[in-house]
Amino acid sequence: MNFAEAETLAARAVAVRDLPEDVPSPCTSVCRMDRLSGFCEGCLRTIPEIAGWSKMEDDARRGVWRAIELRARAGIWRVPEIPEISGDTDA
Repeated sequence: MNFAEAETLAARAVAVRDLPEDVPSPCTSVCRMDRLSGFCEGCLRTIPEIAGWSKMEDDARRGVWRAIELRARAGIWRVPEIPEISGDTDA
């Protein structure tokens, strides 16, 4: 995920707030979990949020969307890159 994708996801989350019913899934068909953050790289949901989506009422779904918005805006989907270690390997 990059900044533009995160902003688009956050904007979708804001649009969902006022839907009276039939809250859409945040799935973007990029179903890949980031092992460090624990979020899906496509929709920023956790495994329990993904697994429970089909059983959730609309209010609970809006809550997940709100969490997605906060995650996207906070940038917590960004996992710091670990610098490569270079140098003498004979130590």
